[in-house]
Amino acid sequence: MSQPAGQQLPVSYAEWESRARSVLAKGPFDYIDGGAGYEDTIRVNREAFRSWRLQPQVLRNVSKRDARVTLFGKTYPAPVMLAPISIQGIAHPLGELASARAAAALGVPFILSTVSSRPLEEVAAVMGNAPRWFQLFWPNDPDVTASLLRRAEAAGYSAIVLTVDLPVYGWRERDIRNGYNPFQVGEGIANFVTDPAFRAKLRKPPEQDWQAAISLFGSIFFHPSLSWADLPFLRLHTKLPILIKGILNMQDAELALRYGADGIVVSNHGGRQVDGEVASLDVLPDVLDIVRGRIPVLMDSGIRNGPDVIKAISLGASAILFGRPYIYGLAVAGETGVGRVIQNLFTDLDLTMANCGIRSIAEMNRTFLIRR
Repeated sequence: MSQPAGQQLPVSYAEWESRARSVLAKGPFDYIDGGAGYEDTIRVNREAFRSWRLQPQVLRNVSKRDARVTLFGKTYPAPVMLAPISIQGIAHPLGELASARAAAALGVPFILSTVSSRPLEEVAAVMGNAPRWFQLFWPNDPDVTASLLRRAEAAGYSAIVLTVDLPVYGWRERDIRNGYNPFQVGEGIANFVTDPAFRAKLRKPPEQDWQAAISLFGSIFFHPSLSWADLPFLRLHTKLPILIKGILNMQDAELALRYGADGIVVSNHGGRQVDGEVASLDVLPDVLDIVRGRIPVLMDSGIRNGPDVIKAISLGASAILFGRPYIYGLAVAGETGVGRVIQNLFTDLDLTMANCGIRSIAEMNRTFLIRR
């Protein structure tokens, strides 16, 4: 799955997507590319960005630009993080290792999914001291949950991103049509089969009875009974900042504050869970009105280029999570592809800042936007 000799890498999102479609089998590609139901949520995520137009200001001496942002005491080169995307091994043999190395080389925080193709310690090892966060899908087994948190902290992950909008699997018609469920063959369970608490619950080690390990994973992964009252459990088992990802409702934003969240990620899971859902960007201003600067508010779902980043930050987001584009880069050219996608985004962001009269992230605000 490496880049063919003599063939140029894509530039636009559409080109990366098209090339990824050509190198991946239909099952893996549709799993990455698709969404819930008729995929209306994916469409409205893009429509939300198109509904805001940039309104440049001129003659502002933009000879120097600074896209750096500081979150939880650490400074990053841009308000961009690689979103947690599961089972990256279906896109490229190196999976998360390639994505993590590309992120580390550019100083971009990499958020590792709980259901990754490589164990969290292995991913940490290829990143050195580069910034990384751990995304938690909260299993219904408290021993395994506590163990995952301990391991993430010990491996140098500096924040926990708790995803709360996956109580059960969404209605994903492409996957149903393709008969494709990578979890059923043990894809994406690397963090579980290497976990001491998980292994202790098996009669035989996973290496001796892989099917039993898959079955145990299936029985503990989803946690539909999870509630706000369970959140103090996380505080007992980690000292890391905890961000709650999947907030779209004003009442939930209030509850996140009440239960001590250190950050919020406004997200509709990239349109993968609920068809006909509200766009993340559309509810971002309302969530920010509730939070009123008390904790960082990040957002994801639908971001494709530099202007999208500026729109989200100008509306008040502290940073954005960037997902499908880098996975297409991974599929097309491994670590090189991920790096190129990130570099293209950074360059697009920098040039668009200059041409809009924006000199720093701190200057981004609604005066640079108009609603169509």
